[in-house]
Amino acid sequence: MPQASTTLTDAQAEQYWKDGFLFPLTVFSQDEAADIRSELEQLERDWLTADLPLPLNTYKRVNAHLVIPLAAKIALDPRVLDLVEGVLGPDIMIWSAEFFIKEAHTKHTVGMHQDLTYWGMGETPDQVTAWIALSPATEKSGCMDFVRASHKNPILPHKDTYSDTNLLSRGQEIAVEVADEDKTHIELAPGQMSLHHGLTIHGSGPNRSDDRRIGLAIRYLNPNARQLVADRDYALMARGQDGHSNFVHVEPPSQLFSDQALALYEQVRRDQSKALAEGAQVAVPLYGST
Repeated sequence: MPQASTTLTDAQAEQYWKDGFLFPLTVFSQDEAADIRSELEQLERDWLTADLPLPLNTYKRVNAHLVIPLAAKIALDPRVLDLVEGVLGPDIMIWSAEFFIKEAHTKHTVGMHQDLTYWGMGETPDQVTAWIALSPATEKSGCMDFVRASHKNPILPHKDTYSDTNLLSRGQEIAVEVADEDKTHIELAPGQMSLHHGLTIHGSGPNRSDDRRIGLAIRYLNPNARQLVADRDYALMARGQDGHSNFVHVEPPSQLFSDQALALYEQVRRDQSKALAEGAQVAVPLYGST
């Protein structure tokens, strides 16, 4: 396993801004990644049938850092933040964290899309997504595919497919075809991470492997970012200072699914749904829109 990356070199930062993505970056050892996966899967076993206000999958998929201490712990890990700092600078906030899981031999995909289309923040450069593999992300298991330099486009027209096999909340995808030869397969070993820009066109195919494909996507902002659609938005301060106060600050959870964390989760979910479900023609249950 390659040695863990500490900070981005100037060449790596330049490559990120040239391509709109950067990989692979090693943040955790294989043993650490295995331990994280084990803790997540134990959580799934313990809480799958618990009497939670929402399905367990919703908490894993949307703002997991507000109710699952493991997600917040990973997002706040200095090794991850040191690399993110090479893109965003020293002032870093966590906007969301979500576990993306494709079960073995399933048809679930992620349509080719641009993240910023649905965040309500316009085309801001003040964001980056870190995607950390907790199981092998290979072409066979449905790793992400990025289109090089596509972040230099504006937000392109998207369509909502509401497909049962698309893992995104609305089955959203760009309204143009992306040729296979234009895709870069982002293969990652457990413990490795990629970074990508919110305008980078990306998606992923089905998991044809014998193992679950498990990743944690963490959306980081610097305080220059602003919510332009929803009346309020929220962020967890990870490093540095917020000199703009564009986001309501939240704290990481101290325990799994505490009453306090669940109440905050519902408040954030309700307020963010105005941006995340904007323009949807039908309900978007994942974001609580009706």
